[in-house]
Amino acid sequence: MEYGLIGEKLGHSFSKVIHEQLVSDYTYELKEIAKTDIDTFMKEKQFKAINVTIPYKQTVIPYLDEIDESAKRIGAVNTIVNRNGKLIGYNTDYLGFAYTLRKHNISLQGKKVLIMGNGGASKAIQEVVHQANAKQVLIVDVIASAQTIPLSEIYKHHLDCEVIIQTTPVGMSPHLDASPIQLDGFDRLEACVDVIYNPLRTSFLLEAKTHQIPCVNGLEMLVAQAKYAVEYFKDIQIDDQYIDRIYQDLLREQSNLVFIGMPSSGKTTIANEVCTHLKREVVDIDAKIVERIQMPISKYFELHGEAKFRAIETQVTKELANSHNLIISCGGGIVKKKENMRYLQHNGFIVYIDRHIDQLLSDPSRPLSSSKEAIQELYDTRAPLYERYSDATICNHDILADAIDQAIDTYINNITMINT
Repeated sequence: MEYGLIGEKLGHSFSKVIHEQLVSDYTYELKEIAKTDIDTFMKEKQFKAINVTIPYKQTVIPYLDEIDESAKRIGAVNTIVNRNGKLIGYNTDYLGFAYTLRKHNISLQGKKVLIMGNGGASKAIQEVVHQANAKQVLIVDVIASAQTIPLSEIYKHHLDCEVIIQTTPVGMSPHLDASPIQLDGFDRLEACVDVIYNPLRTSFLLEAKTHQIPCVNGLEMLVAQAKYAVEYFKDIQIDDQYIDRIYQDLLREQSNLVFIGMPSSGKTTIANEVCTHLKREVVDIDAKIVERIQMPISKYFELHGEAKFRAIETQVTKELANSHNLIISCGGGIVKKKENMRYLQHNGFIVYIDRHIDQLLSDPSRPLSSSKEAIQELYDTRAPLYERYSDATICNHDILADAIDQAIDTYINNITMINT
């Protein structure tokens, strides 16, 4: 291996994709190494340069001949360059996180900052926070130490924190429901940052969103630290514009495009047209439910009632929560349950398809939209929910082709709204 990433488990790593976009004529390998083999690997030095991830960011330090000053202060190394047999260690997590703060205009100077976790990623972030002249830094970790305090103390005495940075694995796919902290009562919060990038929006960040707190995931940090690592690897300079380009490409590849809206607003039709342009699979949640219940939805309503139908709808939606790169068309009532939207928001860019109410079709076979009066009642109830949960709204009032173009343009040009 000339260039690559070492770690114990690398199944979800984006590093190969990122690195090979940063430099042409460059092969970047992913190498899983068992703990029993790391000593041999480091002593053999059979590489030009490598990145290091969990659990070896501290393990590799004794094998190094030199350590960059910032990496030395952090006490963790994620980048090693082999210069004629001499191993030199750096920490580009530090640089990547600092880039993310700059990009999103998050100032830590004079702020009270809470950091969740005290592991390798946290150490790099702590260095950034201290260098940014934060007023106070609090660290919460499940392992008690002189540097950490328990979460209970935060709830009792530190609800005035202004920035929360989440560095633990809590909330990472597939454990999407988990969150390391609840945000009720944090009335002075200005920003929430999570180093996790799968899912794109953790439960922690989704809660921040409900409180209208600006929030950022870890995907930009991942791309930025890779850019800085390549600069060390190749002794070159790469313009920061490549970070944003690759970051947006990854956002599109990892996100689902989700359509919500009233019955007969055009969700399924638009989804089936957009899939041709974006070259993605379409998943129709109502169709998946019909496949599961083996009967028309109207018949299921008649036999079992709405509550049981909604329970199945939630099961199907939850199964899609960890998916990526899909186009998802939702039933009109998907927004009635907050948990449905939470599952869709984890990896989904949500688009509300709005259509004039007089263009919506009544259908006697649909239990909840069997007449114009029923549609009006549904619209009055659901329109505020569609608006609340959507990242963007498009109109399907006139020409269908215009709505399709609008859906594609809105998604491509506004995908970064997932990370705000």
